[in-house]
Amino acid sequence: MDRVALSETIDFSRIVYGMWRLADDPDTSPAHVRAKIDACLAQGITTMDQADIYGGYAAEEVLGACLRQSPDLRDQLEIVTKCDIVAPIGKYSDRRVKYYDTSAAHVRASVEASLTHMGIEQIDLLLIHRPDPMMDAAETGGALDDLIGSGKIRAAGVSNFRPWDWDLLQSTMQNRLVTNQIELSLAARDSFTNGDLAHLQQHKISPMAWSPLGGGSLMTGNSPVAAKMDAVAAMQGVDRAAVAVAWLLAHPATILPVMGTNTLSRIATFSDALTVEMDRETWFELYEAANGQEVP
Repeated sequence: MDRVALSETIDFSRIVYGMWRLADDPDTSPAHVRAKIDACLAQGITTMDQADIYGGYAAEEVLGACLRQSPDLRDQLEIVTKCDIVAPIGKYSDRRVKYYDTSAAHVRASVEASLTHMGIEQIDLLLIHRPDPMMDAAETGGALDDLIGSGKIRAAGVSNFRPWDWDLLQSTMQNRLVTNQIELSLAARDSFTNGDLAHLQQHKISPMAWSPLGGGSLMTGNSPVAAKMDAVAAMQGVDRAAVAVAWLLAHPATILPVMGTNTLSRIATFSDALTVEMDRETWFELYEAANGQEVP
């Protein structure tokens, strides 16, 4: 498995395991979570993607139970988590409305809670989960710098930020933001032309891609893009998912797809995408099929 350096001190596996649905699995036992992680490690996938809100604020604890039972795992993994979404569920069930909180107090408290829930001493990468229209950039940036300085987190980044959101937060920080996790797939193509990817490439930032299979939509149906994916898959001896992910991997922005599933057999095939040959014409054939028209 190739690795991608996000900074001078942190590098991730090219494919990331997303734990969004970890707490939704009927079996959340440490042994079953360990089996998923082992299936990733067998392919060289070492980066685990979490968020405080996942599983109704429960997914981090599910991972933590596994890490406590198998402490040997921690040093084999890079752990990503996110904060700033406050939804009236779980520990925030008393809140009147869903909102974002990027205040220094909330970011610090979220980090402390995540460390406790996962039973770890350091988060490898903390992401601000959503752009906050109430963000005090200097306050948020200062909090992230302080958390890096204290060793509570190794690095900071963002998720779902537009270029101007990124630039505002970065302008207040001493440390470099190392990634932006955005929605990217054959079903979500806007970032390829709206400036999001161009901005990241300009700053030599490798993006993480959430929902690289379009939330599962690319895996069902008989659309033109599905037919094209199936044709490529048949020629190369892989499944449709591998083609969809290979399409992202082929882009020069060095995209890191975040793959999420609870099915062990599907986890075991994540690395198939690395075997797919994706030349420029094939890339544009898939792009054209997804767009429903040829490029101008």
